[in-house]
Amino acid sequence: MKKNTIVSLADSNYFDLLNELVDSIIKFPESSEIDISILDAGLSDEQKNILSKKVTKIVKAEWDIEVPGHKIRKKEWLKSQVSRAFLPKYFPGYKKYLWIDCDAWVHDWSSIDLYLKACDDGKLGITQTMGPGYKVMSKVKWVFGKLAIVKSQNFKHAVSSKIGLEKARKLAFAPHINIGVFSLEENSPCWKSWQENLKITLSSGKIFGSEGLAINMSVYIDEVKTEFLPLNCNWIASNLLPKYDEKKKVFVEPYLPNYKIGIMHLAAGLWKDGKDMRIDKSIEINIKTLSDKTILKSLRFKN
Repeated sequence: MKKNTIVSLADSNYFDLLNELVDSIIKFPESSEIDISILDAGLSDEQKNILSKKVTKIVKAEWDIEVPGHKIRKKEWLKSQVSRAFLPKYFPGYKKYLWIDCDAWVHDWSSIDLYLKACDDGKLGITQTMGPGYKVMSKVKWVFGKLAIVKSQNFKHAVSSKIGLEKARKLAFAPHINIGVFSLEENSPCWKSWQENLKITLSSGKIFGSEGLAINMSVYIDEVKTEFLPLNCNWIASNLLPKYDEKKKVFVEPYLPNYKIGIMHLAAGLWKDGKDMRIDKSIEINIKTLSDKTILKSLRFKN
């Protein structure tokens, strides 16, 4: 067993994405120094057999916090909204845990190194969804010209989860933190803060998004020690498309100095003609190159 592990989760529908994530990790020689652990939220026996040849351990995900059955409705993948806050329970004995959503893949190993460094001394290593080129950070509904109803992602989820108006206001315009990629040490105090906040958000709010709201509460309300990493460490392509460097054959940030994308994250999907690239690998979209050409390109991992 190595001292650190990368963890992800999927059900049978997202197996191809999970398999690509694993392949994107093991293509780097540095991956020999880290274990890969998988939480099973409904994988088939055949899928687990394929993964077992590449990863260290596969463990069935559970409902670590009791959730009413009517909220689940046979969507076992929703366990990802709970179980990722309990990784040391599932995979004990590691010093550091790096979670990567199955709809993301590793493009540059330097981001892995940064996440593992970021969580030193009990800190949370994570990325805010903000950066150069982002044109809208929070949505508001204007009323009578000057008054506005706040509709930011944090505030909307906070109100529906009934965490209290005072806490919701603290989150209203805080830069949203995406929980799709994060790192924590085994004994970090952030685990307890996150778990306690998750119990609150799950009690009244929807399951989906509950873990993200809970970690935002830990950072902005509980003020857990946090190391914020650059946007290219968790590049959410649906928020801002990357550019493509045709000479180096790599995806890069669209603005100077055009840093290489570290982890490409397809959260929320990339849609074309009503089809999601996460489900249909043949989907290609228009993206710009560094020479300002427009090309058709898939953002899925290709081995």
